[in-house]
Amino acid sequence: MGLKESLLERSENKCELCGSQDQLTIYSVGPEFTEALDTNIIVCNTCNSELEKSEDYDVNHWRCLNDSMWNPNPPVQVVVYRMLNKINEAWSRDLIEMMYLDDDTLLWAKQGLAAEMSKIVHKDANGNILEAGDTVTLIQDLNVKGANFTAKRGTAVRRIRLVTDNEEHIEGKVNGQNIVILTKYVKKS
Repeated sequence: MGLKESLLERSENKCELCGSQDQLTIYSVGPEFTEALDTNIIVCNTCNSELEKSEDYDVNHWRCLNDSMWNPNPPVQVVVYRMLNKINEAWSRDLIEMMYLDDDTLLWAKQGLAAEMSKIVHKDANGNILEAGDTVTLIQDLNVKGANFTAKRGTAVRRIRLVTDNEEHIEGKVNGQNIVILTKYVKKS
């Protein structure tokens, strides 16, 4: 029996993520790609196209993970864990906390997630790529919550740090305070 037939038998001819029976295909769960039952899952075209994206996910489609997170097969658990982390909604964070993965499966899930998350690119308001250590200028006044001051437009923020898990956030010092700044409010100097 071939890989696809074995996966279809394991999944009862349904997408292992959303349960759809339409246009099923093999999805290989990295970071290493092999043609083995324990490193592949069967998904529908909708899930497959969503899995290939790096942003703008159809969040409502992924509510199906509430059910598939209980799938006993490690490659399915890995994909569910990664998608819940990428979606980053309140409900997905709740599901992550409820999920149980054995140590090896969790390590596998985190390795692939780290590889995907390392693709995060921070860009300023003009689309210029920001790097750690750059100097940026604020393009509008920003009320700094918790510090009771306003960072004025035109303020230079030197030696910024990139928030590794969010491409819209950088960190820097303004008025002696470390603050998080949204990248859409800065331009690279």
